[in-house]
Amino acid sequence: MKTVATLTAALAISTAGFVQAETLDVASTFPKNMPFLGEGAEVLAKNIDIATHGEVKLRVHGAGDLVPALEVLNQVSSGAIPAGWDFIGYWGGTIPVAALAGAMPFGPGPDLFTGWMWEGGGMEIVQKAYTPLNVKLLPCHVTAPEPGGWFNKEINTVEDLQGLRMRISGMGGQVLNKLGASTQLIPGGELYVALERGRIDATEFSLPVVDKSLGFAEIAKYYYFPGWHQPASWNSLIVNMDVWNGFGEEVQEQIMTACKATVTWSLAAAPEPQGEIIEEFRAMGVETKRFPDEVLAALREASTEVLEEAAAADPIVAEAYQSIQDYMAKAQVWNDLQQIPAAD
Repeated sequence: MKTVATLTAALAISTAGFVQAETLDVASTFPKNMPFLGEGAEVLAKNIDIATHGEVKLRVHGAGDLVPALEVLNQVSSGAIPAGWDFIGYWGGTIPVAALAGAMPFGPGPDLFTGWMWEGGGMEIVQKAYTPLNVKLLPCHVTAPEPGGWFNKEINTVEDLQGLRMRISGMGGQVLNKLGASTQLIPGGELYVALERGRIDATEFSLPVVDKSLGFAEIAKYYYFPGWHQPASWNSLIVNMDVWNGFGEEVQEQIMTACKATVTWSLAAAPEPQGEIIEEFRAMGVETKRFPDEVLAALREASTEVLEEAAAADPIVAEAYQSIQDYMAKAQVWNDLQQIPAAD
């Protein structure tokens, strides 16, 4: 008869190399099935599963399923939930640099923003503000330039912004407030009703493929461009630091690799579908318009004021703002030399 010791040894041999998979519940700030933004979390989950050979899995929950959308950061920080999926700019009220890192008005486009975040020191700078909250930041999804928003009134002059009630996230809201607008942050799932019932006059959210899923074309007259407030924007996986530190170094590197792969997916998936969807909106009677040059000039001037004020108020914002400016200046030499004139 085998002894207990022999059985224990046999069990140890039979299970050698077996790793218990860890599944992280992820609270998203976006509806679970939302195109592109919600989809990005599912792509990341698949990439992490592959990169870690099944050792780490993500179980993504839609906005409000675990916690309210705008409570995700607090709940990850406290450890009530292990991880979240967000737009970085949502947390500007708690982490000032998040407003800048989420999207910089009149700032870099997707290529330069990705370069700054991953290779230009951006991630390390922004992490300084997340660490005191016990949160690890993983910027895993970059969004192409967004439209300027959906409006139920025309914007022909700067004066038309005065008194405008608009949903807008990030630093863009602070910029519009300087020009007399009244802005607020409302989760995506609540925007249709707010616009339909006249609680707001305008809203921005994301790319046309995302805005289509929210039905804005049914209730708004004008679709304005360009997206001055978000030439590029970052979504991230945020992980409670105790959970993150519980992974070995190899698993952490695998997750980072999966994160980079998801950034590549987001860059590749965004451009192609948007034009066709804009044509669908036009067929529904929506007018696509560009902000007048004088309005854009006023928005740019106000943006500079907002950015400089934010930098003066917070040293990490100041470091990030200077770092982005330096990165863009270095890249500009190359970009200028490579500029090809538009076709006649």
